[in-house]
Amino acid sequence: MDACQRLKRTARVPPELAGERADKAAALLFEEFSRSLLSRWMNEGAIRVDGARVKAGTRLIGGERLELDAEALAVEDWATGQPVVFEILHEDADILIVNKPAGLVVHPGAGNPDRTLVNGLIQHRPDLARLPRAGIIHRLDKDTSGLMVVAASLPAHTRLVRDLQAREIHRHYLAVTEGRMVAGRDIEAPIGRDPRSRTRQAVRDDGKPALTRVRIQERFRAHTLIEAELATGRTHQIRVHLASIGFPLVGDRRYGARGRLPPGAEPALIEQLRAFPRQALHAWRLGLAHPVTGEALAFSAPLPGDMTDLLAALAADLEAHEGA
Repeated sequence: MDACQRLKRTARVPPELAGERADKAAALLFEEFSRSLLSRWMNEGAIRVDGARVKAGTRLIGGERLELDAEALAVEDWATGQPVVFEILHEDADILIVNKPAGLVVHPGAGNPDRTLVNGLIQHRPDLARLPRAGIIHRLDKDTSGLMVVAASLPAHTRLVRDLQAREIHRHYLAVTEGRMVAGRDIEAPIGRDPRSRTRQAVRDDGKPALTRVRIQERFRAHTLIEAELATGRTHQIRVHLASIGFPLVGDRRYGARGRLPPGAEPALIEQLRAFPRQALHAWRLGLAHPVTGEALAFSAPLPGDMTDLLAALAADLEAHEGA
């Protein structure tokens, strides 16, 4: 798209959105754009309410006129199918269960207008383009691998969103932390945007409630393989919570990973730990009730090669130093 092209939209806030945040109302009225992009435009003054500049969190009373006038460097493409590599573990008329590889962005957004999982899903099943957010009800970070459920019908989308909010979709992750944890624990700490960096989240008193249940799977000399169950689904939740108690994920430099090494580690392990290219986090198991039939469903996805190689190297290091 031409960098000088402008996007212009107007909409009237209906009475049923009275009391909603301005950015949420905008997301419902301007569905072609993500809420994060709309919030950014609103805070920059590119979306005005009755001609006035407002913050994204401003509450509306209904009847206001929203006016969008923004310069678009790239349009987020939620409708075009494109060939994208990912695995489908289950598919029926109402849902898909996919195994997302690390490095694949889930949906279009700032800096990633297309070539996302959404575009791959639409290539595979074009009717998904007619659903809200192409059937996406939750997401994984770009560099997190593993399982996601995607709605494939409107009734399924409605029910899955409700089940997710009610914490009836069970999501378990495997992760490798820096540091040797003594015992598992439940981490209950509110999460909100880091005031020092818009791309980070942080534990903060005024954040949204968040609970992660952490259990130890295996200990190494200076690292731990843990299972983490999400009781809530805040942005970067597992990464933020583990970092907040002093156990950042291997490779997660955004949240404090420092490339910790076991004492006297072999050069090959040192290089492997220092060069690990992403946060060592994988969405391992997924449990839910089928949104239409009610059948109990359970899925699992094996660890990808980079994490299995890392764990094998840590296990070999532990064995080599036992009794030393």
